[in-house]
Amino acid sequence: MVQSAGAERTVWYFYRVKWGFQDEFVSLFRKNHYPVLKAQIPSRIVTVRTFVPTYHGDGRADWTFAVAITYKDTAAMTGPSNDAEIIRKLYPDQATFRREEQRRFEILDAHWDVPLNEIGMN
Repeated sequence: MVQSAGAERTVWYFYRVKWGFQDEFVSLFRKNHYPVLKAQIPSRIVTVRTFVPTYHGDGRADWTFAVAITYKDTAAMTGPSNDAEIIRKLYPDQATFRREEQRRFEILDAHWDVPLNEIGMN
């Protein structure tokens, strides 16, 4: 199935946070990464939604935090972002920002991205 180049595209970003660090990860994500994504609405991104599983320990520990980003189109999804410029504007203390972002990734067990292709059922 091929999606129209002009159609919105959704990507799910999954994170598996090390045991005991979920609250810290969410706090760092909320402080340092979410504002960067939010700054790209509506230029590149249509929506940003975040999720955690309702239950833990159900036999599946694939992920503990997920982000669903809907992009305007394929070009917005795959093209260059202006993250660096946004980060410079939002976070004048770059040393603290870099340290906190490094920490956010240190407390992960895994991270993967899943670009989705929508299948119409009509």
